[in-house]
Amino acid sequence: MNFTNRLLKIFILFLLLSCSNKVKEINKPITGEVIGIKDGDTIEILFEGKPMTVRFAHVDCPEIKKGQPFGQAAKKFTSDHCFGQTVRVISEGKYDRYRRLIAIIINENNENVNKELVKAGFAWHFKKYSTDTSYDDLELIARQNKIGLWADDNPTPPWDWRKP
Repeated sequence: MNFTNRLLKIFILFLLLSCSNKVKEINKPITGEVIGIKDGDTIEILFEGKPMTVRFAHVDCPEIKKGQPFGQAAKKFTSDHCFGQTVRVISEGKYDRYRRLIAIIINENNENVNKELVKAGFAWHFKKYSTDTSYDDLELIARQNKIGLWADDNPTPPWDWRKP
């Protein structure tokens, strides 16, 4: 097989793969049943009969995969606040590099789960990707009261924990 034929096959394969992995354009609030909790700041909802992964906007929770303290507690908190519920998903239509929809989650009790995580001391305000200062205020109160992960002497932000 010559170089041109190989290049053509690779190009066709690339086109097929890229078409099958397109993300759904979401530019208005949607609803979906929470069918899975991946970690404190990532859930899976059933939307239009298909699973969709949603990453919470404005926050970053401790890591589960790398054994960060409070990672499991953050996951449990999220589960307790939305698993099995039909939630409102409010997004600007942005996705992260893992093709997760970035959104605010409003549960059946009309709670903003993103903010509840920060108030309970199970998430940091993710200032790198958020300018919403209301999360700063919630984090400060949790820090001052040593709630959740703020009870640790030296809590490590997830973005530092993920570094090798």
